Amino acid sequence: MEIFNDLKTDKNENFVLILGFFDGLHLGHKIVIKTAVEYAQNNHFKTALITFKDSPANIIKNKNTKYILTKEEKIRKIEETGIDYLYQLEFDKNLSEMSASDYLKLLVENFKPKAIITGDNHHFGYNKTGSADFLEIMKNEYGYEYFRVNSVKIENTIVSSSKIRSALKDGDIKLANFMLGYRFYINGEVLKGRQIGRTIGFKTANLYYPKEIVDIPEGVYAAEVEIGGEKYMGIANYGSDPTISENNKKLVEVHILNFDEDIYGQNIKISFLDKIRDEKKFQSLTELKEQITKDIECLEL
Repeated sequence: MEIFNDLKTDKNENFVLILGFFDGLHLGHKIVIKTAVEYAQNNHFKTALITFKDSPANIIKNKNTKYILTKEEKIRKIEETGIDYLYQLEFDKNLSEMSASDYLKLLVENFKPKAIITGDNHHFGYNKTGSADFLEIMKNEYGYEYFRVNSVKIENTIVSSSKIRSALKDGDIKLANFMLGYRFYINGEVLKGRQIGRTIGFKTANLYYPKEIVDIPEGVYAAEVEIGGEKYMGIANYGSDPTISENNKKLVEVHILNFDEDIYGQNIKISFLDKIRDEKKFQSLTELKEQITKDIECLEL
């Protein structure tokens, strides 16, 4: 997959364009992309996914949006889908004020697409005046095929990035994972902590929680930990630790079951399975040890 930062292309290709922000690459997103990839392959075309580096809401509504995936992981997951070209645009003031007609014209002039594919709730252009209906209306004028992919529903609820972010904020990890189609995760380098865990028989691997990722409630979670391609069960505590943390960064401390190797400095992946309990303060290390033992028993049920 080739990656570009503007809409200009010197590719002499028959393009199938996929439009959307795709935060989280959830079940609905995957169907949109799969539809495009299969159509392109069947017709010997190339796929180009047009998205933005940051959420348009950051410019339009002056928000500080937190995401389901880091930017690096979003790119990696898009590449896994078989997309040929990824166009990541800066959503600047010029784009935020561009009409739906002008934005579509810009896409057509640059790519001369054979087809455009979006989800049925896709909007674009100033005041979100561009929509699936608009793309359908304009297809004859510009000579492209248009495919509108229906939203995925789970128990009559439409799967969306906003609903997944809400579920994560509420600590409903199982619901978020169900809508994502994979387990919500973070990855990063293992830090050296206070090493209190090893004094009570429960060593932990400590990671910074990415600042750009939506915050889950502080507490203890059942987790799966991937180290060098091997997977282990674990108990992860998410919260603040002023002794280790810098600049108010949150930490994930994970005790990995049936694992006793030195992994400081290595990159690991922690996938969250379910919330076990809220975070607690303990009066003694003995009390902490007893609670961790109970947490592991919950994990093994």
